[in-house]
Amino acid sequence: MATNGTKTDGQVTELNEVATNNDKPKSLDVKPEKKQKEIPSRETWVGKFDFLLSCVGYAIGLGNVWRFPYLCGKNGGGAFLIPYFLTLIFAGMPLFLLECSLGQYTSIGGLGVWKLAPMFKGVGLAAAVLSFWLNIYYIVIISWAIYYLYNSFATDLPWSSCNNPWNTDKCYTNYTIADTTNLTSAVVEFWERNVHEMTDGLENPGQLRVPLAITLAIAWVLVYFCIWKGVSWTGKVVYFSATYPYFMLFILFIRGVTLPGAKEGILFYITPDFEKLKESEVWLDAATQIFFSYGLGLGSLIALGSYNNFNNNVYRDSIIVCCINSCTSMFAGFVIFSIVGFMSHVTKKSIADVAASGPGLAFLAYPEAVTQLPVSPLWAILFFSMLLMLGIDSQFCTVEGFITALVDEFPRALRGRREIFIAVVCLVSYVIGLSNITQGGIYVFKLFDYYSASGMCLLFLVFFECISISWCYGVNKFYDNIQEMIGYKPCLWWKLCWVAFTPLIVAGVFLFSAIQMVPLTMGDYVFPGWGQGVGWLMALSSMVLIPGYMIYMYLGLKGTYKERLRIMLQPPAVVRRTQENGPEQQAETISASLGSPANPANPTSPTNPVPANPASPTNLAPVNSSSPVTPATLAPPVNLATISSPVNPAASPATKASPANPTTTTSPTSAPPNSASPTEPVNLPKATSPTSNLTNAEASV
Repeated sequence: MATNGTKTDGQVTELNEVATNNDKPKSLDVKPEKKQKEIPSRETWVGKFDFLLSCVGYAIGLGNVWRFPYLCGKNGGGAFLIPYFLTLIFAGMPLFLLECSLGQYTSIGGLGVWKLAPMFKGVGLAAAVLSFWLNIYYIVIISWAIYYLYNSFATDLPWSSCNNPWNTDKCYTNYTIADTTNLTSAVVEFWERNVHEMTDGLENPGQLRVPLAITLAIAWVLVYFCIWKGVSWTGKVVYFSATYPYFMLFILFIRGVTLPGAKEGILFYITPDFEKLKESEVWLDAATQIFFSYGLGLGSLIALGSYNNFNNNVYRDSIIVCCINSCTSMFAGFVIFSIVGFMSHVTKKSIADVAASGPGLAFLAYPEAVTQLPVSPLWAILFFSMLLMLGIDSQFCTVEGFITALVDEFPRALRGRREIFIAVVCLVSYVIGLSNITQGGIYVFKLFDYYSASGMCLLFLVFFECISISWCYGVNKFYDNIQEMIGYKPCLWWKLCWVAFTPLIVAGVFLFSAIQMVPLTMGDYVFPGWGQGVGWLMALSSMVLIPGYMIYMYLGLKGTYKERLRIMLQPPAVVRRTQENGPEQQAETISASLGSPANPANPTSPTNPVPANPASPTNLAPVNSSSPVTPATLAPPVNLATISSPVNPAASPATKASPANPTTTTSPTSAPPNSASPTEPVNLPKATSPTSNLTNAEASV
């Protein structure tokens, strides 16, 4: 609540409740009341490269190192780059730019941003659920990396011999043996019998693995202290976490290309096989790699962009990050396949048989390779520390996206308690994540990975995210918003992608994924029906929120079905606030402007003349000239002279003569005018009135 600043006997005169703390004009001596706690201001990036490095750290993760090289080698080598870059240009980069621009323009998290397209707020809710599931199981990989890193600080690597308590009689370390049908390598036994102590299936969870519980706790503590102080602190962390993997990749590349067999491995990686392009699976792999490796649809890019200054060149930054991401993937391929070629040379097996993907590459193939190198603990330390840094910044940026969405949705309750709220989220996620590190936890992890935050549910979300802005909010309006921020309009290409190309590609990949989806397996183990049912519940927990919120919003509105649909498809008049733009403040501002008699249906009504001061405290438009709110969306200002103070009427200036009767002056202490008086402000119009900025039904959105 704001005041008009007039004092008498120590009392502060109260202004009308139409003005809020965020609507205070700088030209008046305004002193807020201390009855209600002020909302802490929202942070922005401090350093010039904070946002850029945060996006680099977030987008470049484990998938760039352990999935892209494998897909490239499997799907035709250099020929795989054709569908990869086509998907990147037509879908990946447009979606990356869209999310970063949305966050920067609205300066709000992944839930509040959907005030631009109210009926699609379910997209933000689904993204929050997806990121919550992802935060639970993605960090488990980091806990594995910490466990391997800890065991690498030894004279002899524990997975390099068969003399350990967990080894069996079938263990072998001589990788030149041709027939290993009834044998198990020391690396595999360390993974299955030491790290996990694996049971025979999902039905037997077994006991909690205490060493992994400790490393998982360490991982969550690292995440907490990376984001607990806000983006001003996180911006400093990413200078190390985002750049360290590049130093390690370069060192491992120099070592890899000097190994025997490295040339053959690299040639296998880059030699094109154009016949592979005839297979639909190749194109599907390229598309899924783009969507998953860029971290699209989780709300994290929106959150990172929301901390930018309004005039930051988000267009340039988005293109730079996308180029760095893809170049890193290709460079990592040279590192990985130089090692794969070396292992093929040692084991006398084909490169295709040695190459692995996912955890199999990071925790089986590479540990096996380092046992054949001189000073093997050093190379193990370098590799697993690189995995730790690759995973940790992707993890804490995803957690930041989840935290930002909720804090901006409930700023009064959470913004002042951000550190406590982050601790609660980390603790809850840790407790749920313990299900992934029991003796049967690897099966639970596989269930999370296959259903909860990847595959069809992510593609489903990204499709609605794209059409909500390009079709519902309006691609031309969004182009104008970007121009307001960066000073010029991007090329026409992005508009074509947002309207047509990107939705078509996402929908096509979604349909192909649905058609080719098969029951989940892990090796020879087939997951039981009840387990897959649990997986589908996790997938639907996010997908159902998009149509569910549309139905909820439709039923909550009043009017004919045409009026309801018009309100659902039309964004509110006020889009962005320069100081506080959380949904709570937004709703308060809109409802106040609708309920106030100072906001008549006709702004030019003679009963409410427009004041000369554009910085009226009841003017919803920000004073800042950089505000993206267009004049068409401004609420009509209020004449300060017509406002009487209920606290100290004597100190309030006399009301000007009524325009309806210039010879009459209304006393500030007089009773309110009769309902039939021509000087009373006009009542709000009905929902069908074309003269009102917002209808009553829109106010209830």
